[in-house]
Formats: sequence, structure tokens, C-alpha cells
Amino acid sequence: MPSDSYDYIVVGAGSAGCVLANRLSADPAARVCLIEAGGSDDSLRVRVPAGILSLYGNPNYDYCYFGVPQPQLNNRSIPVNRGKALGGSSSINSMVYIRGAAQDYDEWAGLGCAGWAYDDVLPVFKKLERNLLGQDPRFHGTGGELLVDNPRDPNVLSAMFVKAGADAGLPENRDFNAESQFGLGVYNVTQDRGQRFSSYTAFVRPVLDRPNLTVLGSCEVAGIIVADGRATGLRVRQDGGEWALTATREIVLSSGAINSPQLLLASGIGPAAELRQIGIEPVLDLPGVGKNLRDHVDGMITVRSSSSLTLGLSVQNLPRMLAAPFSYFARRKGMLTTNYVEAGGFARTRYADGLPDIQFHFVPGYRSHRGRLVEYGHGYAIHTCVLRPKSIGEIRLSGGDGRKVLIDHRFFSDEQDAKVLVEGIKVARRIFASPVFDAIRGKEMLPGRDVRTDDEILAYLRAEALTVYHPVGTCKMGTDAMAVVDPATLKVRGIDGLRVADASVMPTLIGGNTNAPSMMIGQRAAEMILSR
Repeated sequence: MPSDSYDYIVVGAGSAGCVLANRLSADPAARVCLIEAGGSDDSLRVRVPAGILSLYGNPNYDYCYFGVPQPQLNNRSIPVNRGKALGGSSSINSMVYIRGAAQDYDEWAGLGCAGWAYDDVLPVFKKLERNLLGQDPRFHGTGGELLVDNPRDPNVLSAMFVKAGADAGLPENRDFNAESQFGLGVYNVTQDRGQRFSSYTAFVRPVLDRPNLTVLGSCEVAGIIVADGRATGLRVRQDGGEWALTATREIVLSSGAINSPQLLLASGIGPAAELRQIGIEPVLDLPGVGKNLRDHVDGMITVRSSSSLTLGLSVQNLPRMLAAPFSYFARRKGMLTTNYVEAGGFARTRYADGLPDIQFHFVPGYRSHRGRLVEYGHGYAIHTCVLRPKSIGEIRLSGGDGRKVLIDHRFFSDEQDAKVLVEGIKVARRIFASPVFDAIRGKEMLPGRDVRTDDEILAYLRAEALTVYHPVGTCKMGTDAMAVVDPATLKVRGIDGLRVADASVMPTLIGGNTNAPSMMIGQRAAEMILSR
């Protein structure tokens, strides 16, 4: 039975929480507990990159959330996949290593978050990174724990996609984390010789032998215990039992932009009037908890092709499919090395103000036009998302037990996002129109050749747009009335002994994937705690 008392308790063994657990437990005198609601990550589904298709929607690894009906998306409830395992979402994501643009962090500083400008966070990214590519040392580190590499064996279509960009005015970009994001390229990934390299793999597994570090998996946090204005412990559930854990120094919530606000709200920390309406007695009236939800809304073009150069399930591809396990386990080559979004990049629509305002994720295989995870046949697809959306949603609870969370993105509530995504689809089509694709060209299944005008594209997006799973902002840092945490400390305003350190503290959404920035936030939080 684990101890009931620790110096530090970190809630959530995801991208940020694993970094925190590593850094705090480096002091042998500090007793650290890392709590994760999900179970083990020890599975080929997790380790083998192509196993990602078996993780989304799998309740063993995914919370399998659905958002509330979206009025601007034909009242559809869209899936919100979030990792539920050791490693959190870094154990089910596409492993893409993107930090965002320098201007994103400078914007944070301009919003009152002093100490979070690009010049402040770049050294932190470098400290965490072990770059295996020999990229520019001004932007990359080689001494950290997080391995950053190229995909082991990218599909030939990924190179075709990058080459086709030239015909759409998009140059090749070999380092999206250097001076500019603009252009197309093969994404860097967090992998170790063709295997997923999650935050848990990088920061916790190597230090599991520390006697002062306890990892509690399959352990659900029911609530935060607050006494005399201080967070003193947690109510947790595991193996059918419930008990209390005490934190003598601090509790850090690192459960992500969905679960961190959920836990605060369930504990009575949030908008007091809203909490009373669902039967929760407020402990602290903190109006910003759960507000400011931002995410990347995404539209897809999918093309069916007869070419077996593409990834696909078919009779003609059977020899390659049968050889894939042998190729992977013998040489870390072949189809199983794919993360499905091997290439992509950043572009500007006519609405862009200097920075790229859309991002692409290219799939060298057929994405089902019917929404299936696996579809027979061959093809290729491109996802296009709005990088810096103006639409803002929120997280709420539906009842007093705090277990059911309502996720309301309010996608397209600001019509500018819809306009940008319509233009983004046009740019993506220009890439696919390149002669580079002539040899494998096929039928556009979605949106379809008959969908041409802006109104027709918008109607398609209302019927089909989804998220690329980058929620942030629901416990934002700042100095305004809706800020939940102090930018200088990440402490929850109005309660001692409680911090939040994950993507929920971002005041705005960065232009790119959120895994690496979340780890950076975990490192910053650890430095804040240890500098006391």
C-alpha cells in the first residue's frame, strides 16, 4: 500500500506531469507522488507508431470524450480524444515535435505573462531536447531527455507532398522549430529508433528506481481537499476503494485542458454561481476556471487512388502488409513505422497577418470518407487546421458529482475561423493539383469535385470539420479577472499549495502541436517550485 503523505503530488502523468515528477524527485529528500487515471503504457499498440489507429476511441487508452452539439457545425457532437494512460496524450498522439512560432510566446508576454516570451522559453525547450538530427544549435538542444528524430521510414508520398508545395508557392522547410514555420516538410517526431517516445518514456521510466518517487496508475482523483485557504490533499479512488492523500508542500494539476479544470470545478473552485446551479458548494469563486477553451478546428481532403505506393488495406498490398511486422522488428523499417502524418507544414491564407494561419497534416494513405478508422483501398489525404482561432469555448460540469464534463468548443462562433478554413482548403487543393501527384492521382472523395464555391466548401466544413486535439487555455495564466493562475508561479489564485502546469495555462493557442509546449510548461513549473 502506498504512503498516504507526500511532499508533492502531481496529478496527471502526461506531457507536463512526467517532466515535473522527474525534476521534483531529483531531490532525494522530497517525497513525490505521480497520479494517473489511466493504466500501463506497456503495449505494442503504444510503442509501435502505426498502432495509433488502435488507440483513438479505445477506452483502455483514451477518455473517448465527445463535445456538446456545435450549433455552427450542424449540431454535431465531435470526438475529443485524450490520452488515458501513463504518458497521457503523449502516449496516443502522432508524435509530431512542433513548438509554435516565436511570436506566439511573445504574445503571451504581451498579455501580461512576463517571463513567457520566446527568449524566455527557448532555453527551456533546448534543455529538454536531445536532438538527433544535427539541427541548428541556436534552436535545438542535445543534452535533454526527449529524443527528437526524423521518421524512420517515411512513405514516398510524403516526399511527393513536400515537392508539390513548390507549385503552391510553399518552399521546403527542414526545421519548423527554427527561424520560420513557413513551408512544407517532413515532421520531426519524438521517437527512439522507430518507437514512440512519450513523456513517460523520456522522463519517468528512467527514474522509477528512485525510492522517493511513487507512481499510482489507474488512480482517479475525486477532489481536492482545501482547508483554511490551502490545498492540503486529494481524495482518490483506486481498486474500488477511496482514501485521502496528503501533500505537505504542494499539489500540481497536470491533467490537461479538459481534466484540470474538471477537477477544480468538482472541488468547488470556479464560477460560484454556475457551481451552485449544479449542486456544488463553492470553495473559491474563480470565474475563469473552464473558460477560454481554444482548439484547432480542422477540415480534410481525402483522395482515393489506385496506387499501392500509398498506405492501404488491399489485396495488391498484401505482400507488404505481411512483411511489415518482420521489417519493423528486425530493422525498424516498413509500414509500421508510420505515424500517418509524416509530413505537413504551414501556409498563409489571404487573411494571414504575417504569420502562417493554417497548418497541414498530410496522410500518405486513404482516410475514410465515411469516418471509419480503417477503409479498404488506397489514397492520400490532407488535414488543414486554423492555427490561431478566434472562437472560444468552455468546459463545464453537468452534475454535482463532478464526473461528467461538458466540452463546448463553440467552433466557428467567430466567423473569421470559418473564412480562414475555407481558404485553407483551397490552398490544400492547390498542393494536390500539382503535377507531382499526376502519377497517382485519383478521385477526390471529400469534399468532392462538385464542392467548389466558398459557400459549398463552408457547408462541407459544417458537416465534416473536426478537431486535431489541441485543447488549451481553460486555466489560463494572466493578470486579468479571468486568469486562473499567476504567470510568475503558476499558482492558483486565492489558494495556497496548488498550481496548474499543463496546456490549460496557455492564454492563447500556439501555432502548432501542443505536446512539446506542454513539456516546456512542466519544466518551467518545476523550476518555479524548486527556486523557492
